[in-house]
Amino acid sequence: MQANIAFLNGEVITVDGQDSIREALAISDNKIVAVGSNEEIKDLIGDSTQVIDLEGKSILPGIIDAHLHLVMYGTFQLSISCKEPGLDSIDAILTALKDKAATTPKGQWIRAWGFNERTVKEERYPTLEELDNISIDHPIAITRTCGHIGIVNSVALRLSGINETTPDPQGGLIERDAKGQLTGRLIENAYMQFNEIATFSNEEVYQAIQIAQQHFLKVGITSVHEAGTFSKENYRMLQLASQNGDLKIRVYAMIASISDCKQFTLNMMESGVITGTGNEFFKVGPAKLFTDGSSTGPTIATREGYTSNPDDHGILYYTEDEIYEVLGKAHELGYQITVHAQGDQAIEMYLNVVERALQENPRENHRHRIEHAGISSPDLQQRMKELKMIPIPNPPFPYEFGGSYLTNYGERTDFMYPARDFIDQGIIAAAGSDSPVTTYNPFIGIHEAVNRLTANGTSFGEKQKIDVLEAIRLYTYNGAYASFDEDIKGSLEPGKLADMIVLDRSILKTLPQDLKDIQVELTILDGDILFERSKTKI
Repeated sequence: MQANIAFLNGEVITVDGQDSIREALAISDNKIVAVGSNEEIKDLIGDSTQVIDLEGKSILPGIIDAHLHLVMYGTFQLSISCKEPGLDSIDAILTALKDKAATTPKGQWIRAWGFNERTVKEERYPTLEELDNISIDHPIAITRTCGHIGIVNSVALRLSGINETTPDPQGGLIERDAKGQLTGRLIENAYMQFNEIATFSNEEVYQAIQIAQQHFLKVGITSVHEAGTFSKENYRMLQLASQNGDLKIRVYAMIASISDCKQFTLNMMESGVITGTGNEFFKVGPAKLFTDGSSTGPTIATREGYTSNPDDHGILYYTEDEIYEVLGKAHELGYQITVHAQGDQAIEMYLNVVERALQENPRENHRHRIEHAGISSPDLQQRMKELKMIPIPNPPFPYEFGGSYLTNYGERTDFMYPARDFIDQGIIAAAGSDSPVTTYNPFIGIHEAVNRLTANGTSFGEKQKIDVLEAIRLYTYNGAYASFDEDIKGSLEPGKLADMIVLDRSILKTLPQDLKDIQVELTILDGDILFERSKTKI
């Protein structure tokens, strides 16, 4: 057999059962055909083989981000980013919105995302009056960095049918001032439902998908678990893009919508389409619900009050019985199930649901998941292990948000996104970025998992540090396991799909503090080079 591409002189991090490190690798068509020494791989080199000298650099399995919002990230790139340098004040953001309104036809949406009231100079939200002063001809919506809270103008409120007498939805809050007047701030399920009218066109979504995948490929992401789109139309656009060959990365799409997650899931269940339907490029994932709020809001549901406010326990979207009504049925019908659960109260409630579902309808190898699993205290970890759950922690979160976590949750941060404990317990956990909430760059995630430091160097739950190979496994093999795909991807072994990345250095020889600076030189997906930063070919 002659290889299409041969990699020599490298640090081949296989992520196999023994965490073997080899020297060379060969692929033919879209599969890995051999992993071994230079001499072994040279036997497969022919006249038409493309030979790549790794020069001691690492080659890893393609990164699998087990929880991000591909469509949301892409559409946000069509909007104003409050994370851009210079947009560090309310005044600067208002100016950017005003400039956008000046070039946008009347009636069309003006959007901004990534806002964080803790990082702007004024340390507050924009007011309804300030947004109305920008425009009374355009609906305006600013999405907070968590994606769970928004501030909108009067035009947007009117379009959504919200006025002073509108009741708060279950699991949400339409904020009012002391006089009962709307402030324009919509919290949790109130903002989720608002997204049903603040829609993007199908053409915009299709364009957004192309933008997102190019960004992801540049950092080595070859597979994503889409954690929820805005609507069923977004879900359809993802499938069409995949069928048309315009979606190059592999997608495991959760049955979830951020606008009306419960109804979306119920509709999908009625259709008869279950987890696993699809192919190697697009596959239906777990049925998902939200249970609580945002870790940075803070609106997560906790058993004890927040350290910053002992009277605040956060927000729950549903009761335990309401969650069981949907996900218990989904389990019975053969779906993998999952929830967004950040706080320990929400996690405990969901574990009760899974335990009940398994008692009433036992099923082996269910691989039910918990998205985020934020405050996972030891008693909850033990239950996860007993129930064979797959938590999906977010390693990069503390890097950007750790300061607010320390303020709001105190000593509970010792068990936030506890990768060390999960590994020691024998729990298979897979890493997700939750982008666009924070960076999708997996090397910041790996850096954070290894170092457990906030961006300004503050220690954050150091007892949860893991080593580099363990962090790589969270982002590769374990992500494949979480989507029932470990037999075809997630490690560099003969017979598996040729999804892999070449780094600009040896990751195993990189100092811990420099892990975040690693860049990807090549991204190979299905045997094709889809991204190339620099020439490494002989």
